[in-house]
Amino acid sequence: MLHLPQSLKAKYAIQPIEACAAACTLRWRQRKLVVHCSDETTLLPSLQDQNWLTNCLQRSPVALVKLDLAMGEARLKSWANACHQAKKPAYLRLCSTPNLPQKSRPWNWQLKRGIDWISAAILLLLLSPIMVCLAALMFVSSPGPIFFEQWRVGERGKLFKIIKFRTMVVGAENRHHQVMGNQAGLHKLKHDPRVTPLGYWMRKYSLDELPQLFNVLRGEMSLVGPRPWALYDAVRISPNLRLRLNALPGITGSWQVQGRSHVVDLNTVNHSDLTYLQGWSIRQDFKFLLMTIPKVLSGFGAY
Repeated sequence: MLHLPQSLKAKYAIQPIEACAAACTLRWRQRKLVVHCSDETTLLPSLQDQNWLTNCLQRSPVALVKLDLAMGEARLKSWANACHQAKKPAYLRLCSTPNLPQKSRPWNWQLKRGIDWISAAILLLLLSPIMVCLAALMFVSSPGPIFFEQWRVGERGKLFKIIKFRTMVVGAENRHHQVMGNQAGLHKLKHDPRVTPLGYWMRKYSLDELPQLFNVLRGEMSLVGPRPWALYDAVRISPNLRLRLNALPGITGSWQVQGRSHVVDLNTVNHSDLTYLQGWSIRQDFKFLLMTIPKVLSGFGAY
């Protein structure tokens, strides 16, 4: 179980809570902490305190944390941040997907991962002057952090922070749901008021995505693969399509070259990714990489 410091036991007494969405049940399984929603009425409201969570996780022998998608975006973010600070990997609780390429064609998959790493290293070296220039332009035109990090769903549901150049004003993430409203599909807006003038230009030619090469080097992404889902989109995926979240995401892929922002329906995007996974081959990956070049140069579907 999680070890609760004595100083926190008095502060966070067990009390009834009314919001079922805020209720979580914790279960310990072979050094794995499994967190899922609960309809119990007597729980620790302190589970909503990120500092408390971090403190407990740091003191616990927990090896990894598995989170229930039903907890909702805000709770998932809070737990992901606490796990990150405590240096404990966080995963979404998903059923296994037996027909993923890394399982059905392991040798070809290892070759793909080797190509990913070598290509990302070479591209970072070649593109570093452009990335430095972009960082300088951002520093001058929009004071604030150069990079934007956001929780995304990776291989086997592992949560990781995707890295991009910041294209929005500082604090834009806090206004996300206010701007998007009740948008049913992908949370993308053509005329997003939070995007800076430089950001619009960078997005048009996908320059903001260059730092994702660092994600490839870290093994969190591939050059080619399904779309890396943000938590606010992942929680809205139909339960029968959530197996797709087990796949390793990519910088480019079928959605990016065939539809991109012209296709925002969640189920359509997921089916496109599943089709890619079912027919995966190294040749297909090279095909998508070649198709990406003219799409990027033309600004196809980018905003």
